[in-house]
Amino acid sequence: MLLRHIPFLKAVLLHSVTAFGGPQAHIGMMMKTFVQQRPYVTEQELMEYNAFCQLLPGASSTQTLTLIGYKRGGVPLAIITLLVWILPACILMGALSFLLQYIDKRQLGTDIFKFIPPMAAGFLVYAAFVAFPLAIKNTITWVIMIVSTAATYFLFGQPWVIPALIFTGGIATNLSRKRIPQIEQKPKKIKWWNFWLFGIIFIAAGFISERARIDEWPNRKPINLFENTYRMGSLVFGGGQVLMPMMYEQWSVRPEIEKVKEKNPNVVQVDEKDMYTAMGIVRAVPGPVFSIAAFAGGMALKDMGTEMQIVGCLIGMIAIFLPSALLVLFFFPIWNNLKKYAAVYRSLEGINAVVVGIMIASTFYIMKDISMSEFKTVSIINILTILGTFLLLNFTKIAPPLIVLGCLALGFIF
Repeated sequence: MLLRHIPFLKAVLLHSVTAFGGPQAHIGMMMKTFVQQRPYVTEQELMEYNAFCQLLPGASSTQTLTLIGYKRGGVPLAIITLLVWILPACILMGALSFLLQYIDKRQLGTDIFKFIPPMAAGFLVYAAFVAFPLAIKNTITWVIMIVSTAATYFLFGQPWVIPALIFTGGIATNLSRKRIPQIEQKPKKIKWWNFWLFGIIFIAAGFISERARIDEWPNRKPINLFENTYRMGSLVFGGGQVLMPMMYEQWSVRPEIEKVKEKNPNVVQVDEKDMYTAMGIVRAVPGPVFSIAAFAGGMALKDMGTEMQIVGCLIGMIAIFLPSALLVLFFFPIWNNLKKYAAVYRSLEGINAVVVGIMIASTFYIMKDISMSEFKTVSIINILTILGTFLLLNFTKIAPPLIVLGCLALGFIF
């Protein structure tokens, strides 16, 4: 049965190796690849998936893509979609943990990626342009969009701001019950197995990790690494820009505290400079930012030999993405059940308006660090890159990967 989904998986693979620009740009690429080029989902469905995933901890762009696979072929295809999406980035970041010692870090700031930020802004402009007429239809949605744009821009990076805006937007559009009346529908039965699995792994990992520390188990670092990474993947809101400081504090700053050293001499640790380097490189790697966990896992276990370093990369990859997958596949059927009720269906108006506001704010946030006002060649090219990306996406059938390759070529030439 999966053979008929090979074209879809090919699209996911191509998306995974060309999805530069971070999670803010990924939604624009998904809009072009999975809605416009091949109608795997509708525009409304993609916006709903993205909004729903913003409410959950974990990697939101990964969860959104997982839901597209789930819609196409259920849990089996969702799992395969997840693996196809995360493997290229995780392999690259895992390999970096082996190659970092041979790389001249001064040369990592190569200019080949310098037009990726304006390209990402162009993708966001396109996503907002497509989503705007679907979401902004009346006065209340206009107000929600404007407030969401301002709040997201000025509080960008705060882990609570996006869930809070989505929750507030959903409430705001429920103040009027005239547009969407309640129609009685019978909710479907909910399967609890993956939520129980998430909880069991969370509790068991914490218990075993603490027991290993107290009893001073030999070679307990892999256990601690899994617990640390799984916990971060379970609790982080706000995407990669929140996860990376959390990892830095957990594995680079905290292990240097004397009390921590005395309490747990075998604490998981990644060198501060190596972590900074990875935080820069992961932004130039296509795919999910959460793939930095594969690098951190490899670096944490590198002192235990090559085989254990590979194991560390695998632990980092699995532990960071597993909570996201379990949570999204558990809560999405509940979300579908809740949509049977008019109050939740009405809230989608506000949630979609918030999502458009987030897209607009993300565009401005990315653009503030892009040189556009100076009378220099690079400023002119930046403006043309943003405009050209939007025009190519909106008026041509050129695939996003070709646009990415063109921007990389511009960076190489200029």
